[in-house]
Amino acid sequence: MKPARSLRFRLFAYAAIVVAAALLVTGFSLSALFARHLERRVGQELDTHLNQLTGGLRLDAASALSLGREPVDPRFQSVFGGLYWQVRDTATGAELRSRSLWDTTLDIPGDVLEPGQTHAHDAEGPQGARLLVHEIIVLLAGPDGDHPVRVSVAIDRTELSALSTGFARDLAPVLALLGSVLLVGFLLQIGEGLKPVTRVLAGVSAIRGGTRSRLPTDGVPREVAPLVEEINALLDAQDQAIGRARDRAANLAHGLKTPLSALASDIDRLRARGDTEIADDIAELAQRMGRHMDRELARARLRHGRSHDRTPLRPVVDGILRALKRTPDGERLDLACDIGTGITVPVDPDDLNELIGNLAENAVRFASSRVVISAEGTPAAIVIRIGDDGPGLDPDGIASALQPGMRLDQSGPGAGLGLAIAGDVADSFGGELHLGASPLGGLEARIVIPLAQPPG
Repeated sequence: MKPARSLRFRLFAYAAIVVAAALLVTGFSLSALFARHLERRVGQELDTHLNQLTGGLRLDAASALSLGREPVDPRFQSVFGGLYWQVRDTATGAELRSRSLWDTTLDIPGDVLEPGQTHAHDAEGPQGARLLVHEIIVLLAGPDGDHPVRVSVAIDRTELSALSTGFARDLAPVLALLGSVLLVGFLLQIGEGLKPVTRVLAGVSAIRGGTRSRLPTDGVPREVAPLVEEINALLDAQDQAIGRARDRAANLAHGLKTPLSALASDIDRLRARGDTEIADDIAELAQRMGRHMDRELARARLRHGRSHDRTPLRPVVDGILRALKRTPDGERLDLACDIGTGITVPVDPDDLNELIGNLAENAVRFASSRVVISAEGTPAAIVIRIGDDGPGLDPDGIASALQPGMRLDQSGPGAGLGLAIAGDVADSFGGELHLGASPLGGLEARIVIPLAQPPG
């Protein structure tokens, strides 16, 4: 089965798409949340540095700005170390900077801030770095009045990006493992969900194989129950249609019997009047009609399909041989049955009688002294052999013997349909009919009855 036409493959493909989309959204969402959390945590650290700086600012008697104590983070002491601070007296323009800024300054926008309000924004830093800046305005009292002092602390966003990238790198295998677990779970779920469909398929195979007549309805899920009911209803309707067709065929064939009998009387009267040629022509046509009628009657009796039960083979064969023993041809023959009592076949008893009876009747007609019916079992089939010690057939005769209307003996009575009807019966349950040389010296008919329905 092509994967594109597999329901299991489609469901798994949809599940894989959903899992992949969910993991992508989860990955981006978690990375964004981590970045926000990281920026919030770094902002708290910057605010701590702001508090340390503002707590150490002083104005002396000459209103000169000074810092009593610098923050202790070593990055402030490393040139372009990624962490910077800057203090600017907006009244006098005096400015203090961390050693990490070296000969540069923070590019602070000229926005107006309320004293005591912390403001966060991005700015360009040393060597073109992108900085996250937190700043505050504090008022320092001096001899000449209050001085608004703008205190700024900044960190290089490269560090934040590196931490976010590392988090995403660590998150990837976790999401991959989660995706694998989810896909395995979906696969198990799909398998469990498709079990009812598998059971329906097995039930249909059992019906086709003859071990069931209908699909079981016990324990069927609500979603699958309508399908099971429809299949069973279809089987009921099919059985009714086959029964009606069989009855119509039988009625038609029986309806033709009376006109054919009357036609036989007319043929006799024609011969009595001397119209032999016309009588022979009509008799040949009537015989053809009789052949077709007999075959349709035999087909109408077929049950078509494997039997739900197994039929013991030995009693059927014994009954057929007893009936043949009472015929003129059978009285002179040794009719033997070499079949064990434990062999059973999945064929309806009536169909089995039709099958073996036609072949045994042919064997009795042509046998010289003996007819033997035997059977043997294999793991896959039951093989029934019907052999005689008659004249047999050459290869050309064997090739044409199964054709409808081909008589093995043109001089004897009969419609020439025994082998054809037997072939129809064998086909109805998936069996095979073969002809070949018999160990007794004549013809052997070999019937192969499969024990399991072959795949369609």
